[in-house]
Formats: sequence, C-alpha cells, structure tokens
Amino acid sequence: MAVAESAPVVVPVSQLAVRRVAIDTWRENVAYLHRDCAVYRAEGFQALSKIEVRSNGRRILATVNVVDDLSIVGCQELGLSEDAFAQLGVSDGHTVTVSQAEPPESMGALFRKIAGERLAREDFHAIVRDIARHRYSKIELTAFVVACNRDELDREEVFFLSDAMVATGQRLDWHEPRVVDKHCIGGIPGNRTSMLIVPIVAAHGMLCPKTSSRAITSPAGTADTMEVLANVELPLEQLADIVRDHRGCLAWGGTAQLSPADDVLISVERPLSIDSPGQMVASILSKKIAAGSTHLVLDIPIGPTAKVRSMPEAQRLRRLFEYVARRLQLSLDVVITDGRQPVGSGIGPVLEARDVMRVLENDPRAPNDLRQKALRLAGRLIECDPDIRGGDGYAIARDILDSGRALARMRDIIAAQGGKDFDHNHPPLGPLSFEVLAPASGVVAGIDNLQIARIARLAGAPKVQRAGVDLLCKLGDAVTAGDVLYRVYAGYAADLEFARQASSRASAYRIGTADDLPRVFVEF
Repeated sequence: MAVAESAPVVVPVSQLAVRRVAIDTWRENVAYLHRDCAVYRAEGFQALSKIEVRSNGRRILATVNVVDDLSIVGCQELGLSEDAFAQLGVSDGHTVTVSQAEPPESMGALFRKIAGERLAREDFHAIVRDIARHRYSKIELTAFVVACNRDELDREEVFFLSDAMVATGQRLDWHEPRVVDKHCIGGIPGNRTSMLIVPIVAAHGMLCPKTSSRAITSPAGTADTMEVLANVELPLEQLADIVRDHRGCLAWGGTAQLSPADDVLISVERPLSIDSPGQMVASILSKKIAAGSTHLVLDIPIGPTAKVRSMPEAQRLRRLFEYVARRLQLSLDVVITDGRQPVGSGIGPVLEARDVMRVLENDPRAPNDLRQKALRLAGRLIECDPDIRGGDGYAIARDILDSGRALARMRDIIAAQGGKDFDHNHPPLGPLSFEVLAPASGVVAGIDNLQIARIARLAGAPKVQRAGVDLLCKLGDAVTAGDVLYRVYAGYAADLEFARQASSRASAYRIGTADDLPRVFVEF
C-alpha cells in the first residue's frame, strides 16, 4: 500500500534590522523583540520561545525576551545580546531573517534522561552537539544538568559525556609524544601551584601548555592571577609559538574553543552549586584531552570544607577519574592532598601573584606550604619522563627551583605573553583595608575554605585584582587574643563593607587547642 508523503513544513520567515543590545547574558543567546513589532505579533512568538536568526549563511538560535521600551529595540529591529551578536557576526543595522525555531534534534534524548533513563553514546553526542551550538535555552540546560545530578551518571555514561564534549570543539595536537599538565578539582583558596609547576617542568624540557579558566565562584583562577603578570588572552597561533619557544605557557583557555559545551554547562552548574562527580570528571578530562595533553597529574584535596571531605569519597572519585581517563587514552596520576585550609598566604589575584613570585625568587617570606606542594606535584609530572626514575622527581624539581632556572623560565614566558610591571615587594593592594583579630588565645584549629573565599570575593576579587585576603595565621599557629588573623583589602568602600559584615558574622577561623586540629590522611 502506497503511503502519501507528508507536505514539507513551511516555516514563516520575516526580516528585521539587527541591533546590538549591550547585555551580557552569560553563554546564552537572547533576542529582544518589541511587543508592538509586527513580526512578534504575526508569528505567535512569546517570551522564552526560541527563534532562528539567519544572515550571510550563518544562523543562531536565541531565546526571545519581550521589550516595551523603544529606546532598547524598535518595532523594525531585532535586538541581540552580546553572545548572540558575536556569534552571528554581522554589523548593527544589517538585515536578518527571523523564524520560529525547530526543536533541537536531541530533545527526545533529553526527555529520556529527565525520566531517569540511561543514555547511549550517540544520545550524549547529540545533546552535547546541540549544547555547543547554543540550541538549548537556559531552562533546557538546567533540566539536563539536574537530571544528570539527580540520577547520577554511571561510569560509562561519564565516558560518553566526556567523549562527546571533546568531539564538539577544537583538539590541539602538539606533535610530541608527551604533553603534560596538572589540574586541581578546586575549592581551596590560594592554590596557585600551576604557576610554579609550569616553569619548573618547562625548564626540565617537558612540554606543558597550561590553558586555564577564569574564576567563576572563587577569588581567583590561574588565568586571573597570571593576568597580573602578563596577558592571558592570546590568539591560538601566538600561544602555539610561545609553547614551541619556551616549552610552556600560562594562558586563558577561552580563545582556543576547547570543549565549548563545557563552558555552556558551567554557566548553569555554578549558579545552582551543582558539581556532581560525573559532570566534574567530564568537564576536567574533556578540557585536558582537547588541549592535547597525554599525561595529567590531578590534585584532589580533602578536608572539612573542601569539595571532597573524606578519604573514601576521594578514592571513589579517583577510581572514576582513572576509568574515564583510561577510556580516553590519557595517562593519569591522581594525588590526594591536604585541603584543610587555604594554600599560601594570599587570596586574590595580586596577593597570589605576590606569593608565586616570592616562591620563584626563593624569598624567605615565601609561603612554604605553596612551595612544597608545587614541588611535589611538579616532581610527579617530571617522573612522566621515561628517563627519570620513580621517586627522583621531587629532588629534580627542587634543584630547578633553587638554582633559579624556574624563575628564568617564568620570566621568559611572562615576556613572551606581554609582561606587565609587578614588584612583589610592593604589590599594588587595595587602598582600603581592615583586620580581623583573634577573639581569644589558643591555637588556630580550623579555617573555613568556603567562608574565607566568600570574604575575598565580597572584597572585590577577582574582578578587582588588588582586592583579597592576606592570611597572617595558619592551622596550628599559636595566637593571643587581639592578634591579627588576616587582613582584607578592597578597592571600593561598598566592597569593604560587604566583606566586613561577612567576616563579623563568621570570621572563618576557629580558635581552640592543638587537640582540636582536623586530621586528614593524604599522600604527601
């Protein structure tokens, strides 16, 4: 029996002049239509519906917002948010065609995940492909993130998600058999070991192209701190030249389009404070594979206020990382470290850059915990070299640091990335400050990582580079009532007051006795 073919769907198309609306919608394409726009009224659009915008052979999907102010967008105009305008790549006033958008092809797979089903490899590839192309609204992204968090992905699903995230962006190839990197799962303020590890490992001769993210919920990321010393937003060609010349770099990874779906997913994960193990593993490993890494040392800190709070939890996470890394053919060395307190003294871009440069210059004021942690992690990376015997890496790393070779390599990298004037003896700190004092005599028995990071962010970090918290006491230090525990710096009076109020409610420090110190069993 013959089956009549269905008539093709005809999608109405209308033309409008595009207008750039200077609103940062953070990884979401948003279109603005005036309520009295003939297209809006005729096509049956409504707020939060999706439209397709085409021009010059390019197309984007965008979520509709309705405007009543003609000064924002006129009746013959289509307003586009910053992200959407940049993706479409046309000038103000250019004519674009607008039509109702077809649902993303992967919507069926998304609905199955929401229902709690286990998805196949092709399902994850379809979903991640649509996410990378900005075909999902924030509501749909949130549904996917929550569904993956509620019904935790099994380890094979985590591999499928990681593999799909690698496939959607660029994948760098350095044409070398061994490309090393180090990463921390986060949650520990001041943990700027990467800025020490890169010059140490590069001075040893290993290739270490470090592309880092900016801080989203922390007081500073590696890219934010490196930006105090040099430019971090580099074209991919320049970044490659620097790596070839100096065996390493410290740059922001956003310009390289590595695992772009991860950047979109982070835009909804972080506001929801969702950081499930599966999504964490996929996020970290997809970025490392896309960046061309072959060998990775992964830092998992554990402590009462770290992301991971017990050894059994750390071991479960380690096994998941190792399984997915093995499937992705990435050599992985997981190190479980002490996350009971911040690393170093400074929290915030300028203060953390000060600590890094003091360690590199072997300054006696350098924080020893930052130095030692960086040396041990660098040693583990150096042991990826087949010519180095296991256990010898630490001594080699220490020699490179003590001899000044790491400092020389860091200065070369800084100069190549467009160095900025910075004197760690006179760091440009915020002009406004206050001190937090010990309420009683005793021993520093606890430091809340989350609260001290929150105080630093309220003070303005990382957007205000010179803002942050300078720790004067660490775990185990004896204090007398009235001693300064830490000093807060801010660039603006409002930020200073927000930080002051937060610290007065909870200082982040607990004073007790030596017996009250939290115990944690780590690998070094």
